[in-house]
Amino acid sequence: MPILRGLKDAGFDQCTPIQDRALPIALRDRDVAGQAQTGTGKTASFLLATFQRLLNDSNEKKKYPRAIILAPTRELAIQIHKDALLLGKHLNFNLALTYGGTDYQKQLKAVQGNVDIIIATPGRIIDFYRQKAFSLANIQVMVLHEADRMFDLGFIKDIRYLLNRMPDPEKRLNMLFSATLSFKVSELAYEHMHQPVMVKIETEEVTSGSIKQYAFCPANEQKIPLLIGLLNSHTPERSIIFVNTKRSAEKLADYLAANGYKTALLSGDVPQEKRQRLLADFQESKVTIMIATDVAARGLHIPDVSHVFNFDLPQDAEDYVHRIGRTARFGAKGEAISFICEEYAYSMPDIEDYINQKVPVERVAQALLADITEPPPKPRAPRKPYPKRKPNAKTMSKA
Repeated sequence: MPILRGLKDAGFDQCTPIQDRALPIALRDRDVAGQAQTGTGKTASFLLATFQRLLNDSNEKKKYPRAIILAPTRELAIQIHKDALLLGKHLNFNLALTYGGTDYQKQLKAVQGNVDIIIATPGRIIDFYRQKAFSLANIQVMVLHEADRMFDLGFIKDIRYLLNRMPDPEKRLNMLFSATLSFKVSELAYEHMHQPVMVKIETEEVTSGSIKQYAFCPANEQKIPLLIGLLNSHTPERSIIFVNTKRSAEKLADYLAANGYKTALLSGDVPQEKRQRLLADFQESKVTIMIATDVAARGLHIPDVSHVFNFDLPQDAEDYVHRIGRTARFGAKGEAISFICEEYAYSMPDIEDYINQKVPVERVAQALLADITEPPPKPRAPRKPYPKRKPNAKTMSKA
């Protein structure tokens, strides 16, 4: 069977808890709303059910597109597409990937063809739909991934716009997956799905037990020496350093470069083509340290991230969970090291309340503080000369 061959090639030999609970329901054409921690295999759950539903379609005159998978971010859409190609390599499905920022005409052409599955972010796909590039009238499978993030990013009106133009919920298979099934997400499920079965993988811990969490309390001027000292001593296989602002990311990248560390810098205003190139370099270990703002905290499955550093504590406790969830994925182990600095220390009580546990604090020993090389000063941009004022009638009369 082609699906099983794809699973074997991908190295899947057993189900995760969310797959074990959700797949039997979806494979019987029942709608599923699933909640599970990040990195637990939700993507494979809906991809396998989507493939099977489309394989069961015996209509010789198929109408396209037949399935749509919606994701909140470009990175997550790209990752879903990559997983779909891997798991569906023995299937003859045409996939279209659409997201904002690049490849407009190429993506438009893709959705205009006989595409089986569209994987998309809401803004770009609505743009194409309004151009009548494709129809939603034949959708057999609808998937919402990271539905809670859809609300966070303000996409919910776009989602409802699309759902209201698809066949009635009972005429399609609907799957919704999320890290949290909040009241808003549950309401969306009941409104646009057909008697969905709620599947919650409850854990005593909000964060994975495979992640070793601890923190330091450095003074602001100790943060960079401490980080470089930890990188020197831990020599992480692959690490992500989270900061709160682009300015902080750029400063940190300059210091790490001056001290012999090559980094990739990922922030919200990095152009899409460069962003994909940076992620590819990181995944292929051409660069082993990524400095990121929270744009990278969700939806990225990058294997073998051994360490996550919260150089700046996040200001939202939920973001802490998503950040450290970049390590210890699919049963691996990892470390999450946070800096409780003077500027963001107020966030830690909220984080500990949210995760229902205390994060152990270690002493900032002098041996951990590296002797660092200061980055060279950046050349100042030349100051533009002031434009010469043209004399007007008043100044000329005074003269």
